[in-house]
Amino acid sequence: MTDTILAEFHCHSNYSPDSRVRIEAIIRVCREKGIGKIAITDHGRMAGALKAHQMAPDLVVVGEEILTTEGEILGYFMNEEIPDYLPPLDVVKRLQDQGAFISVAHPFDPWRGSRWKRGTLEKLVPFLDGVEAFNARCFDPKFNEQAGFFANEHGLDWLVGSDAHSISEIGQAVLKLPDFNSAEELRQSLKTATFSGELSGKIVRLHSTIAKLVNKFQHR
Repeated sequence: MTDTILAEFHCHSNYSPDSRVRIEAIIRVCREKGIGKIAITDHGRMAGALKAHQMAPDLVVVGEEILTTEGEILGYFMNEEIPDYLPPLDVVKRLQDQGAFISVAHPFDPWRGSRWKRGTLEKLVPFLDGVEAFNARCFDPKFNEQAGFFANEHGLDWLVGSDAHSISEIGQAVLKLPDFNSAEELRQSLKTATFSGELSGKIVRLHSTIAKLVNKFQHR
């Protein structure tokens, strides 16, 4: 019988320009909090996720948050990095070609880079496995409600995540589901997943702002 675990599907490390969290700390906190799987989804980069997976292959899912020309797409169980600023359909096709699990990040939150043109999300549906129906960093609960409605309307699985950019946020939003080690196993596990979590509050956005400033200064 497959063990049931807690899984966190949206987390950033210091390989993202807006985070200072080292991957060693992410692994440690997951162990302390009893999180069985965490997807490291840095902005436009896979290097941190790959390094973390080497350190804790049982724990870390290699992912990426990819900024398209309209909004952000999340890929899981990836083996090839995808650059930012490509058209959405190009991104999902590249993800599909590498057998990744494909989701959309906070699709209805206008404060988070989501500028989807009318009809684009519907065009993506045949390529999607899920939708981030709860993101703990959304300012307004209605953005998550809209995402959940979209997922239900189109028969897509719910994904949730803290969107952690600081260590305290990790595990703020998780799914409880059977353990998984591939994109296909994740698809099956989501059929019986249950959600727990809550919004993080606006103050956590300060962590990202400070991290951006520090990282920019250090890379001059």
